[in-house]
Amino acid sequence: MSTHTATDMRWHKEKRVDDDVMQHLANGEAWKEFDRTFPEFAADPRNVRLRLATDGVKPYGVLNQHDSTWPIFVFPYNLLPWKCMKKEYMIMTVFIIEDPSRSIDVYLRPLIDELKDLWTNGIRTYDKSTGKMFTLRAAVMWTVNDFPVYAMVSGWSTKGYMACPVCKEDVTSG
Repeated sequence: MSTHTATDMRWHKEKRVDDDVMQHLANGEAWKEFDRTFPEFAADPRNVRLRLATDGVKPYGVLNQHDSTWPIFVFPYNLLPWKCMKKEYMIMTVFIIEDPSRSIDVYLRPLIDELKDLWTNGIRTYDKSTGKMFTLRAAVMWTVNDFPVYAMVSGWSTKGYMACPVCKEDVTSG
C-alpha cells in the first residue's frame, strides 16, 4: 500500500466533516455508533470497515432459466468518498456460477469464517507509511442486496406472515 493510499485510509478518522451533510458513511450515525460501541477498533484508523454486496445475474436473460452468476463483492469504506466505489477498490471474494438459493450459506461459509477471524484476531501486516508491523482488523458494517437475496443471505423468510424483517410480528396487513 502506498503512503498516499495509507493516508486515504485514515481520511475517515482525521478529515471527515461532522456536519449535517452526509458526504461519506463516516458521517453517518451507524459509523459513529460503531465507534462508540467498539472504541478499541475505532482507535486505529487502519482497521477496515467493509460492505458486502451480492446479486444474481442471468447472463442469457430468460432464455435459459438455469444459468445464473452470483458475484459477491467486498468494498472497503475507509477510503476517500470518491474512491469507495471505484472498481479498482472492489474485491470480488466469491463467484458462484449457479443459482445458490438453497445453498448460499455453503458458498459464503469460507468468506464468513475469514471475516470473523479478521474481526476477532486480525492479521499482522506492514504499514509502509510508518515502517512498522501492526494488527489489521476488519468489520462488515453493511450488506447491500435486494429483498429476495436478503432472504437467502440472512435466512429470514421474506414470504408470508412476518415477511418484513422490520415489522416482524407487528405486521399490520391482514
